[in-house]
Amino acid sequence: MNTLELLDTLQKEALRNEALRAELLATRQAKDPFSAFCAKCRELGYEIYEMDLILAGEEFVAAMKRSTNGGGENSPMLLGEDDFYEMFFDALR
Repeated sequence: MNTLELLDTLQKEALRNEALRAELLATRQAKDPFSAFCAKCRELGYEIYEMDLILAGEEFVAAMKRSTNGGGENSPMLLGEDDFYEMFFDALR
């Protein structure tokens, strides 16, 4: 599975399991929340690393833009549309 598929699977599991949801939300209180989240993912068996998570959003948006009119699409990126980390937590709240 790619990073987006891993996040989707984990998110669905967290929405069904309140204890898991609480564990994931607790990572937001860590000194380095992004790294704490990725470490928790790996602890749970989801191989998600910091750079994988960052690149997944950027690559997803780039692929979308390339697929529009042969890559000539030049609309501005919406704030946060490439931030899968924040979108993950938005769905959990």
